[in-house]
Amino acid sequence: MMRVIGLTGSIAMGKSTTAAMLRRLGVPVYDADAAVHRLTAPRGRAVAAIAARFPGVIDRTGAVDRRLLGPRVFKDVKELKALEAILHPLVKHEERRFMQRQYREKRRIVVLDIPLLFETRGQGRCDAVWVVSAPRLLQTQRVLRRPGMTGDRLAAVRARQIPDAEKRRRADLVIPTGLGRRPAWNAVLRGLKKQGKPDA
Repeated sequence: MMRVIGLTGSIAMGKSTTAAMLRRLGVPVYDADAAVHRLTAPRGRAVAAIAARFPGVIDRTGAVDRRLLGPRVFKDVKELKALEAILHPLVKHEERRFMQRQYREKRRIVVLDIPLLFETRGQGRCDAVWVVSAPRLLQTQRVLRRPGMTGDRLAAVRARQIPDAEKRRRADLVIPTGLGRRPAWNAVLRGLKKQGKPDA
């Protein structure tokens, strides 16, 4: 029987680093953010629908330009929901294809890396949920180092996400990323052993 771990956490909490650790340990990881990038890249399956709903956001290469799309959706709930209505079904389709492939390969453990796992009520399809967490100040510092990020954009993102404290309360495992890699690595190893990975 394949065990499914949901990996989630708020923006800039260290989820990508944790996912890389899991891959290093041989665990297949489905990356929902990477799926969105594929879908909105040149010839991506979401490009035509986004272009129709949000005119003027496609760049010269045929990709969705996030710098143009972002301001139109971050502060407008109606527009954001319209974008999600396009992307979410396609992202879930990619997830199903990933899961089917892992079943065929008889994997014992797989990870679904989904930033809005709780917000989209996706925890129901997971056997366990791991939440990646760091102190709020460190999170803010990490976010504001990203190109194009501002305090206002961070506030808009946080407004869409369940607070970190609530995510930690709901988690089966909390992976701390504010104290360096070793505590996070140890938490990942403990979590995998609990899920039945003998060589973790």
